[in-house]
Amino acid sequence: MDIHNFPSKLLEETVNELANLPGVGYKSALRFALFLLNKNEVEVEKFGNTIINFKKKIKHCTVCNNISDTEYCDICEQTNRKHSVVCVVESIKDVMAIESTQQYQGVYHVLGGIISPIDGIGPSDLAIDLLEERVQKSEINEIILALSTTMEGDTTNFYLYKKLSKYDLEITTIARGISFGDELEYADELTLGRSIINRVKFQMNNH
Repeated sequence: MDIHNFPSKLLEETVNELANLPGVGYKSALRFALFLLNKNEVEVEKFGNTIINFKKKIKHCTVCNNISDTEYCDICEQTNRKHSVVCVVESIKDVMAIESTQQYQGVYHVLGGIISPIDGIGPSDLAIDLLEERVQKSEINEIILALSTTMEGDTTNFYLYKKLSKYDLEITTIARGISFGDELEYADELTLGRSIINRVKFQMNNH
C-alpha cells in the first residue's frame, strides 16, 4: 500500500503499528484501524487500556516462568497435579497446546525460548538456571523435554540433558512424529496427547 494514499498522518501511524503484529498485513491493519475509528471513545479506551494493563501487570510465575496474574500460576497452584513431573517447553503457547489434550497431569517449565546463537540467544537468556534450581529444591522425578525438533531445539535439549543428568531423575522426551515449537499449538490434540503418554527416555545418540 502506498503510504501517500493516507488522508491522515494519525491513520498512517496507527496502521503502521497494527501492521507490526504477526500475520497482519497493511490491508488488515487498515481494516482494524477503521473499525476502531468507528467505535465510540469508551470502547476504544477500554480496548487500549486492556492492552496497556496486560503489558504492565502481567507476571511470570516464580516457579515455572509461565505467565500469570499473580506470583504463582494456576497450574503450579493446583495441588492435584503431579509436581514431581515437569514438562519443559519453549513458550506459553506450548503449555496451552498440551493442556488442551487433557492428557498431561504434571506441571511445566517455560524456558522463554531456545538456544539460538545466530539470534544471540544463549543459555543465560533462558529460564534454565531457574529449572535447575527447581530440581535442586523440589522432589522432581521426571523432566520431559518438549522442545522443537529443529537444530536449535536439539541444541537446547543437549544442553539441558548435560545440565540435569547429574541429578537423580529420569529425563524423557515426547514421542517424535509431531512438530513442536511454533507448530505445536496446531498439532492434532489426539496425536499430541498420545505423544505425551508414549514419551520415551531421552538418549543423546538419538538426537
